Amino acid sequence: MSKNAELLKRRKAAIPMGVGNATSIFTETGKNAEIWDVDGKRYLDLAMGIAVCNLGHAHPAVTKAAVDQAGKVSHTAFQVSMYEPYVQLAEKINEIVPIKNAKSLFFTTGAEAVENAVKIARMATGRPGVISFRGAFHGRTALTVTLTGKIAPYRANTGLGAPGVYHAPFPVPHHGVSIDDAKAGLATLFKGDIEPQDVAAIIIEPVQGEGGFYAAPFEFMQYLRALCDEHGIMLICDEVQTGFARTGKMFATEHSGIEPDLMTIAKAMGNGYPISGVVGKAAVMDKVAPGGLGGTYGGNPIACAASLATIKVMEEENICERSQKVGARMVERINAMKNRNDTTPIGDVRGLGAMVAFELVTERGTNTPNPDMIAKVTAKGLEKGLILLSCGYWANTIRLLAPLTIPDEHLEEALDLLEETLIEVNG
Repeated sequence: MSKNAELLKRRKAAIPMGVGNATSIFTETGKNAEIWDVDGKRYLDLAMGIAVCNLGHAHPAVTKAAVDQAGKVSHTAFQVSMYEPYVQLAEKINEIVPIKNAKSLFFTTGAEAVENAVKIARMATGRPGVISFRGAFHGRTALTVTLTGKIAPYRANTGLGAPGVYHAPFPVPHHGVSIDDAKAGLATLFKGDIEPQDVAAIIIEPVQGEGGFYAAPFEFMQYLRALCDEHGIMLICDEVQTGFARTGKMFATEHSGIEPDLMTIAKAMGNGYPISGVVGKAAVMDKVAPGGLGGTYGGNPIACAASLATIKVMEEENICERSQKVGARMVERINAMKNRNDTTPIGDVRGLGAMVAFELVTERGTNTPNPDMIAKVTAKGLEKGLILLSCGYWANTIRLLAPLTIPDEHLEEALDLLEETLIEVNG
């Protein structure tokens, strides 16, 4: 029996099946875009822990920062005994976000950040309602799974969800939802479900992550900013998956030129070390009284040190520019695959920076989703040594999350393997 098979057997006996696994392998080591499983097989990783390791696996500068901090102190709880890395990180985040006069605080997971952003918005406005969008993913906790705009597998059999949450249509023109349709959907909510003066916040991913890598049109983001200003609603941009250079800018919100009231950040923030945060306008953040915010592990010293090192590397090595180049090459190659006659049919190909995805469709030249092909593609890719993730409201999208530091030769190798995969599953 292989070591992977042995560990899989132990996993099934010890861990609930509700924790899904995209692959059947167990990772032993990783370096930048490469990982090796416990049986010694090499893979090129286009998942990166779901957009977490934007600087690749085991980046030496991030590793050193974490090890150095671990040798000093690993935990005190910031609410009990403060430490400088938390303050340093807050200062740095406040400097780089597209929010003037910002303040930041830190948590551990993206869902925790979203929960607290909504809490801050409610306390700042004195209102209960929250609007999110169909296809959105904001987490799996009681509130965040309600905000999530997709039933299976996240909300199935979970009951009615948290009160005060409403879903509006997200504009995806090639699937029949125009910007005007999305605007009309919000107007319908205000007319028939909740008055604007009862809405604390509208929360949106500038690019939907789990929902399919659909970028919110910049015009729509600007419309939301104006709508929130008109009615005194907090605009929350969920940058958990889009942040830290993934889209070619440090934060995806920057593409639309708007200033949110609050932002949630996580994932690539620590390049693998668990840390998240809420950053927002100081006047909004300070509405919560002392003791109303925090968490035992929030802003852990080791994670803060790793995050500071991550941001430093991104700035010094022009990672945003590298993200644009990596993304442009992936889109170019996938469009070439789409135009072949021997690959499984590909529909829409899209990317903002290196946040790239493409849809599998039933026939060339159409947008009819083909979710049945997804498992075949990811399984064949894994067989070839390529780790791929699927996503999408229609469950027909392959998302590519290469590390932004991926060497050109490894990027081309990964795209070659993807092309071979798409040809072979079509046979």
